[in-house]
Amino acid sequence: MTTVSRTFTVTAAPAVVVPYLADFGNAVQWDPGTETCTRNDSGPVQVGANWRNTSKIAGITTELTYTLEQLSDDRVVLVGRNDTATSTETIDVVPDGTGSSVTYTNDLEFHGAAKLAAPAAKLVFEKLGNDTEEQMTEVLNGLAR
Repeated sequence: MTTVSRTFTVTAAPAVVVPYLADFGNAVQWDPGTETCTRNDSGPVQVGANWRNTSKIAGITTELTYTLEQLSDDRVVLVGRNDTATSTETIDVVPDGTGSSVTYTNDLEFHGAAKLAAPAAKLVFEKLGNDTEEQMTEVLNGLAR
C-alpha cells in the first residue's frame, strides 16, 4: 500500500471546508490529477453519494468510482475503486484559530499485477501530495473570502 499524508492550515473554517470537500465533484478544482469528476446520483451530498472520477497521473489516465463512505463535522472519507486499485482519501478538519487545520491522507492499494507498480508509485504520489497540498490550500483559502 502507498500512503501519502499532508497537514496544513487554511483560512476557511471547518463549517465551510468539510461540505466543500465532501462534494467530490469539486476535486477538479483542488486535485491536480483530476480531469473530470461527475456525480453518478443526485440529491444531497451524504454517505453513499458517488462520482465517476477521471485522473491523469504521470501520463496515465485512469477512471475510478468514488463513494462518500464517511461524513462528519470533522472528517470526510471518500473511497475510489476500479479493477486495479482502491484509493481511500481521508480528510480530517479541525479548528485552527478562525480557520482550519486539514490533514489529507491518501491510501492507495494496488490489485493484481498492478501491485508491481507500488514502489514507483510512491515517488509519483509523494510529488502529487505536494501539488495537492498547494492547490487545496489555495482553493480552500479562496472559500474564506
